[in-house]
Amino acid sequence: MAAITRLFDFPYYQLNNHPLEACLVTKYDGQWKKTSTQEYIDKANAISRALIKLGVEKHDKIAVISSTNRTEWNIVDIGVLQVGAQNIPIYPTISAEDYEYILNHSESIYCFVSDEEVLEKINQVKSKTKLKAVYSFDRIKGCQHYSELLELGASGENQETVDTRKAEVKPEELATIIYTSGTTGKPKGVMLSHNNIVSNVLAAAERFPLPYGDRALSFLPICHIFERVFTYLYQYGSIETYFAEALDKIGDNAKEIKPSTMTVVPRLIEKVYDKIMDKGNDLTGIKKKLFFWAVELGAQFQPYKKNGFFYELKLSIARKLIFSKWQEALGGNIVFMASGSAALQPRLGKIFGAANMPIMECYGLTETSPGVSASDRRNGGWKIGHVGRVIKGVEVKIADDGEILCKGPNVMMGYYKDPEKTGSVMSGAYFHTGDKGEVDSDGFLKITGRKKEMFKTSGGKYIIPTLLENELKQSRFIEQVMVIGEGEKMPAALIQPNFEFINEWVEHKHHSIDKTFEGITSSDIIHNRIQEEINLCNMKFGKWEQIKLFKLTPEIWSIEDGHLTPTMKMKRSVIKEKYNDLIESIYRPQ
Repeated sequence: MAAITRLFDFPYYQLNNHPLEACLVTKYDGQWKKTSTQEYIDKANAISRALIKLGVEKHDKIAVISSTNRTEWNIVDIGVLQVGAQNIPIYPTISAEDYEYILNHSESIYCFVSDEEVLEKINQVKSKTKLKAVYSFDRIKGCQHYSELLELGASGENQETVDTRKAEVKPEELATIIYTSGTTGKPKGVMLSHNNIVSNVLAAAERFPLPYGDRALSFLPICHIFERVFTYLYQYGSIETYFAEALDKIGDNAKEIKPSTMTVVPRLIEKVYDKIMDKGNDLTGIKKKLFFWAVELGAQFQPYKKNGFFYELKLSIARKLIFSKWQEALGGNIVFMASGSAALQPRLGKIFGAANMPIMECYGLTETSPGVSASDRRNGGWKIGHVGRVIKGVEVKIADDGEILCKGPNVMMGYYKDPEKTGSVMSGAYFHTGDKGEVDSDGFLKITGRKKEMFKTSGGKYIIPTLLENELKQSRFIEQVMVIGEGEKMPAALIQPNFEFINEWVEHKHHSIDKTFEGITSSDIIHNRIQEEINLCNMKFGKWEQIKLFKLTPEIWSIEDGHLTPTMKMKRSVIKEKYNDLIESIYRPQ
């Protein structure tokens, strides 16, 4: 088999090496439906033949919007790429107005949608776009079903044309445009070539090996490059890929399929941990004591038995009595989880490592396809609190101001239709990540903050808000927090309480508090309890960095309401604008 150089080479590589009966698996009507490697390729070719019959030319743009990861997305992806067209994946949760902007900016001519909710948004804007037709994965009245394309392309009469078009696709050519959910302004279209992504997949494969036929559970949005790279990685490694039904079904699906691996974001791990802790708090007597003994033991964990024989002996007991139940909650077979998108709290990295479910932190951006560095549980490649060593083929240097600069085959082609913005993030071949970091003597990269998010108080002191925020989010009373204070006399914080946990805490403590959002945020008892959490955090920082005041926000920060991007990053400018009155009450009280 020729070397893999284009994204559609991955399923063919699997077919020629270790074909699977369960290459892609999605649940329909309560039953897991397996698609074999051969069927995957056959259907992708049918889609390619149909697209050619519809007049799709090289470099045409096809949008794909799916609320959940599913087999059809992958079939369409390969079908589109094989004819030299580009896949434009779009986050399902963004507004109809953003759909309109992306469809028009990309000049997409066809669109695939997963379900009625997505279709409804598309229908609101379709007449203002260049879309010729919309196809759905679910069967929806009044919408053409994606199976119509499989039927249109069922005859192999123009397969020769598909093969010719495939052969003409060069590794350096554009494969996809991913619109980043920027925290300010309109989304930017990141252009990634076949080679950008392929080089990243092959480098990642060296850090995340698994035996052929192992299982992965996929649930992070596949429109994000992090999850997408891992789906190609699973195809390259012949790992059976099961697509979770929904985020709230991850636990159930994991118990059913018993995966070896999954990709995660820190927020998900935090929620899993909180649920486990809730169950621990419900225990009584010796069981409760054992539970919290194991948790505290886990918080001291170091990889590679660095804590010595006696610690490892205690850990083996904790794993047998307590942590084995944690493993069962995720199917009992987890070898590792790969984490990206944001920094993982080191405490959680230690506890899940102790529980024998190691979390391998990775680092990158959409613009770097995404991988820059990745941890490796083998050969000393795992250091908690760091994001691994730089991957093969990529070069990193730290600028004088601490910014991480990156060079390599993973760096994007540029921002679509925006050479000026492209130029603003490039210094020769080096991409400016906007993140600050350091590389230690062992070659491990550590992220220390976000360059643009660092600010000065009116006293001239620098504040790195992410350090304070990550510390505060370890509190179970705090769901989200944004540190503010640029140009002001002191740092302060806007906090979204963890309403769910606080309600349970109120019941447990028998406090008479109104358990509505407004009741919780106006309660002196809750305010004082969160002040205790602030005080604990402040002890770890210099006097000028410490949070002097905070305000609680009476609503959940969400993607839908604009507080968060689809990858759960805070939109700082939006949050500041929404809670301007609260900020004014901190710094300029009446």
